[in-house]
Amino acid sequence: MEIINELPQKLELEYPCKWCYKIVAYERAGIEIAAMEIFMERNYALNPSNTSKSGKYISMNLELLVHNEDERTYFYETLKAHPHIKMVL
Repeated sequence: MEIINELPQKLELEYPCKWCYKIVAYERAGIEIAAMEIFMERNYALNPSNTSKSGKYISMNLELLVHNEDERTYFYETLKAHPHIKMVL
């Protein structure tokens, strides 16, 4: 929920729309495996993002077309629960 002019407002999106998840893990291969397992029937783009200063974590941006809020939330929760994934933003 965003706060605009001190009043909480829900983010309004028009579906279908492209959505980007920033995925954090210990290694790139883990993110690639998770994406293949979760999105095997979907088109998606997976691009490198950042590596932590210590080199312990790597992040990648996963972009795909989502058709509604339930689908967007489902993908977020599924990514977050995957054993190779540390965090999803």
